[in-house]
Amino acid sequence: MRGTTSGRPPDEVADPTGESRVAPRDIPASVLLPPAAPERDYAGKRLRFRAIFISDTHLGTPGCQAGLLLEFLRRTESDYLYLVGDIVDGWQMKRRWYWHQSHNDVVQKILRKARKGSAVVYIPGNHDEAARQYLGLAFGEIVIREEAIHTTARGKRLLVTHGDLFDAVVQCARWLALLGDVLYTFTLKLNRHFNALRARLGLPYWSLSQFLKHRVKNAVSYIGSFEEALAREARDRGFDGVVCGHIHKAEMREIDGILYCNDGDWVESLTALVETVDGELRIVHWHEIVAATREVPSGLAPADSPGPRESALADDGHGHRECAS
Repeated sequence: MRGTTSGRPPDEVADPTGESRVAPRDIPASVLLPPAAPERDYAGKRLRFRAIFISDTHLGTPGCQAGLLLEFLRRTESDYLYLVGDIVDGWQMKRRWYWHQSHNDVVQKILRKARKGSAVVYIPGNHDEAARQYLGLAFGEIVIREEAIHTTARGKRLLVTHGDLFDAVVQCARWLALLGDVLYTFTLKLNRHFNALRARLGLPYWSLSQFLKHRVKNAVSYIGSFEEALAREARDRGFDGVVCGHIHKAEMREIDGILYCNDGDWVESLTALVETVDGELRIVHWHEIVAATREVPSGLAPADSPGPRESALADDGHGHRECAS
């Protein structure tokens, strides 16, 4: 695939070494996507965060909660938006094409955020690994990076990576990862029918896959090993913490002095990691955002309040982008 440039000179971005660097040329989104449906006006309150991290949306699959994700994006604003991998599920789309209008609306909403000033960084994962061949390019103002470095308002340096590169199953037994993906898809389909029956009986939603993930001994051991591997990588490279996705388990805890953050997923968890305007990191659920936009609680700033508007993502000289405070 070969994209066309926007026709304007490449922008220069600041470099910590003092040198100026030429930013990747921008490829207009119009050459990549069909037009979106007219956006429905949202007249309610919006929350402003300094940064938002989302991953594992799995656009292109029936299990993606695109409608809820779209509402989340409509009700929030941020200076930085990190797409931490598995945004589009290329694995499943190879087996069966599925692309609902709501999925296209999510993509267009993200593009609008980038055009309106949010610094959007896309870090591909294993399900959208095809995007890794475009590392360093900018599609519709969205920069594609293998990983990123985010510095919080409190000065904490965080490594941002999807996490599949630290998954021994994905790296060493790809066939097993693909088999696991098929079984997970089957579990989600079974779960939808099961919860449809529960809804008729007036019972709340219950996740079979989450139940198995937290009860099966091998799954619990795998998750623990994954989290420790990410924390160790961050520590060895001198970071204060790490932000990842991949395992669909929202978590925020300290591991041997390193802050481990997993932003969850938008298939079942419906969670994101956010940094507030004063530099506090927290995991938020979609339901919390809906409730908070009805009445803005303490600690979350309305979108029309002033917030930090740092200019560009600066290249750290190693092919990464560092968000400077």
